[in-house]
Amino acid sequence: MDNRQAAIEVVRTLRAHGHEALLAGGCVRDMLLGKEPKDYDVATSARPEQVVKLFRRTLEVGAKFGVVVVLLGQHQIEVATFRQDMAYRDGRRPSGVVFSQAREDALRRDFTINGMFYDPLTDRVIDYVGGQADLAAKVIRTIGEPQQRFSEDYLRMLRAVRFAAQLGFSIEPATYQAIIANASKICTISGERISMELEGILTCPGRAEGICLLVRTGLARSIFPGIDQALLERSCTVMARLRGQICYPLGLAAMMAFVTAAEALKAFEVLRLSRSQTRHIRFLLEHRGVLMDDGLTRGQLRFLMGEPYFWDLFALQKAIARATSADLQPLIRVRRMARELAAVEIRPKPLLDGHDLMRLGIEPGPELGRIAERLYMAQLEGQIRDPQQARQWVVEQIMHRP
Repeated sequence: MDNRQAAIEVVRTLRAHGHEALLAGGCVRDMLLGKEPKDYDVATSARPEQVVKLFRRTLEVGAKFGVVVVLLGQHQIEVATFRQDMAYRDGRRPSGVVFSQAREDALRRDFTINGMFYDPLTDRVIDYVGGQADLAAKVIRTIGEPQQRFSEDYLRMLRAVRFAAQLGFSIEPATYQAIIANASKICTISGERISMELEGILTCPGRAEGICLLVRTGLARSIFPGIDQALLERSCTVMARLRGQICYPLGLAAMMAFVTAAEALKAFEVLRLSRSQTRHIRFLLEHRGVLMDDGLTRGQLRFLMGEPYFWDLFALQKAIARATSADLQPLIRVRRMARELAAVEIRPKPLLDGHDLMRLGIEPGPELGRIAERLYMAQLEGQIRDPQQARQWVVEQIMHRP
């Protein structure tokens, strides 16, 4: 049983006990687009307590909002009772829900392309909101009045941009204008939720258009108020030249391709990134331009290649070079050197450690660190090949100190 079959089994069980049950939301959109949905959600007339009684294994993750997760084998199917939302008071979630019928449930959803149902037992699409027409026209449109939809949850503005970028759709004019009018309200949303939507935008093939939409609607200015918006828009050319699937930190670094590392990292604080993500981005932004240096040595390249983010740096630098029509010869040289180093241990153990250096007469402190760094670079360059040569190198450094 795959995920789709599990969802259909849930629908069949609910229907067998007299309840209306349909596939709902994003999975219907993806099926109509000929894509394999990541998840299959079920909407039903059954109340949460009725769903729990019908299935042996369930998780009541949001029962007060009508949501129960049904566990079938290794699959988790979200089952939500048809509902209408009560007033939204925090620009994020309703204060409560009223259980209702399929039509009312469709009318509370965000965009028409996400508001359709599908009956897998009769192979029939149930569309109360014009979602099929908008799919055909490749349009992102809110269900109902855009201002109301966005005021319920301002994150929907970023979701509109994400869907436009991921699907290659345009945003319907009234919806687009409502995003512009409410862009400043995105600051009321938590950084973690904003970051999740940004990740979807920056890692999809339509990322360049996604960034342009963020800038032109004013969302980027609201999320990153200290960043020159012209520089962000200029980064669209870099985003367009990043090939294939990319990770989120590389996408964020490319978005800030023409911004200083310090400014970018300060701006990203709002996103509440992990330490690993921040370290990744810092490496990429602080080492921009290094690979374009004709004087880059084999040792320096070995040091860089020892970092787990090296090939992301190469991809970023290549995209920047192409976007700015820079000479690609330095990068061709770097790739050739990298191939030559393929059989070499990139980051060997240092021939001498700090204790060895102190035994040779170097006091603990900044000077020890500087000598250790230079010694290791000489080792990577192949100038020093064994501990005896390393000790001789250190002695010479001590003798030539001022």
